[in-house]
Amino acid sequence: MTENSAGEATQGVAASAQDLIKVYGSEEAQVRALDGVTVDLMTGEFTAIMGPSGSGKSTLMHCLAALDTPTSGEAIVDGTPLSRLKDKALTNLRRDRIGFVFQAFNLVPTLTAKENILLPLDLAGKKADPAWFDAVIDAIGLRPRLGHRPSEMSGGQQQRVACARALVSRPSIVFADEPTGNLDSTSSAEVLGFLRRSVDEFGQTVVMVTHDPVAASYTDRVLFLADGKIVDELRRPDRDAILERMGRLHDAAKAAERRLDEKAG
Repeated sequence: MTENSAGEATQGVAASAQDLIKVYGSEEAQVRALDGVTVDLMTGEFTAIMGPSGSGKSTLMHCLAALDTPTSGEAIVDGTPLSRLKDKALTNLRRDRIGFVFQAFNLVPTLTAKENILLPLDLAGKKADPAWFDAVIDAIGLRPRLGHRPSEMSGGQQQRVACARALVSRPSIVFADEPTGNLDSTSSAEVLGFLRRSVDEFGQTVVMVTHDPVAASYTDRVLFLADGKIVDELRRPDRDAILERMGRLHDAAKAAERRLDEKAG
């Protein structure tokens, strides 16, 4: 949070897309994965990005997380336009200011939970803030498991370790790509509860790509994509409202397909 000229609290922008276009392939094989996306992702909010397969939701996240480069437009993280950064500066930004949580956990099997959590800091030659490390460990509720390797933990426990790893360096923003995609409902609730707490208690900014209305109902805001564009938005979402919006998008997509078929016929 920052303050405006009147001394009132105002919400900052953690990351933003400005007219992002991403094209894969060329000529007849060309696919326009993003088609002019402009959006601000606010500091201290939990945002979900949803949409049908091929809508561009993962591409948008990858461009904002400096994992992919847009064809045109600008991705900005923590006030820094990514297109202006050279390779080394981009690597440093990804390491220091962006956290990642992936569907497949991406833990190192030979390392303990604690070693996996501290790995990004170790690679950067940095030490963890002991008080912050303790706060994160207590929030994930896995202190008794810190000496265990991934094979000795459940999927939900492994993903909570991955979440702690993303938070331990105190990034400006955490991107989570289908973080509950490989988990059962109980483990999913544990992980989503931790991400929710990281926003509410630590002021973390979290952006999550998901197809699951229950997962999205944990967030403050849902962005809906279709055909590479943001077509809808929902604040203070619940499962039923998300399902209704997704159903509306599905019906619109089917109607568009029918029109194309009629033209082709």
